[in-house]
Amino acid sequence: MVSQFMAAGNQTMVTEFIFSLFLHLHEGGLLFFILLIIIYGFIITGNLVIFIVIQLDMVLHTPMYFFISVLSFLEIWYTTTTIPKILSNLVSEQKTISLAGCLMQMYFFHSLGNTEGCVLTVMAIDRYIAICSPLHYPTIMTSKLCIQLTAGSCLFGFLIVLPEIVWIATLPFCGSNEIQQIFCDFTPVLSLACTDTSLMVIVDAMHAVAILATFLVIALSYIQIIVVILKIPSSEGRRKAFSTCAAHLVVFLLFFGSVAVMYLRFSATYSVFCDTVIAVTFVILAPFLNPIIYSLRNKDMRDSIRRLFCYPQRAGRVGT
Repeated sequence: MVSQFMAAGNQTMVTEFIFSLFLHLHEGGLLFFILLIIIYGFIITGNLVIFIVIQLDMVLHTPMYFFISVLSFLEIWYTTTTIPKILSNLVSEQKTISLAGCLMQMYFFHSLGNTEGCVLTVMAIDRYIAICSPLHYPTIMTSKLCIQLTAGSCLFGFLIVLPEIVWIATLPFCGSNEIQQIFCDFTPVLSLACTDTSLMVIVDAMHAVAILATFLVIALSYIQIIVVILKIPSSEGRRKAFSTCAAHLVVFLLFFGSVAVMYLRFSATYSVFCDTVIAVTFVILAPFLNPIIYSLRNKDMRDSIRRLFCYPQRAGRVGT
């Protein structure tokens, strides 16, 4: 394994990092590669189908499905920032990434993740208005507002991480260049800097405030939603409302649960194995389950998929 360094004065500066976890897989790398490429293919295909179906089917042109399509679009890029590199590391002799590549991966991964968190928050507010104020819903959640909320989520997600990435880019890295994680992340990378990184405490506090604020907004929204749903006299109405909200809650708990465990620990340390399991949960598992939750469990989505992909084929066979 050849790692690149650059001499600077009396220090040897690191110009690329090694993902040391992949060095211990040996023959098992191919098995994990096959499993992961199947999962990645499903994530891309599933989210792409959801996005296309929502765009083409007029029945699904509602605020809720608009935000689901945005979430699916983001998931495609969110997973693409990490999984292709993980796949490469599983079978390649060179388990490395350049310093610039590492910074880019961190930036886009966290920017897209923050944007997804904002979209999930907007989706919770959308469901709150739809269930708690149904008469005012059409006048509040207009197409223009949906686009503005989406644009605001993207703007916030991509700008909030930028100062942190710029700061990390100015740090000197010397000595060890082995990252104890499956992708470039703040804590593993900063632990390799040969300078004082105590400023990270402030960054951790900012992360905590953002995550907790988002969690609070979503939690309060769904508490109000559940209270209103329990007052619905029709059992069928309660069942349908609970079904829709339950799907959103599962995605919310998977995404924010794993993110909170990873990024709200401050000085607490976990074993490398635990860190890896947590990372796999929000990098691979949560995106894998999203298409299932939003399409296979959703009757409207299943009906739309059948209309767009099944019925036209049947009509063509009848015509011939």
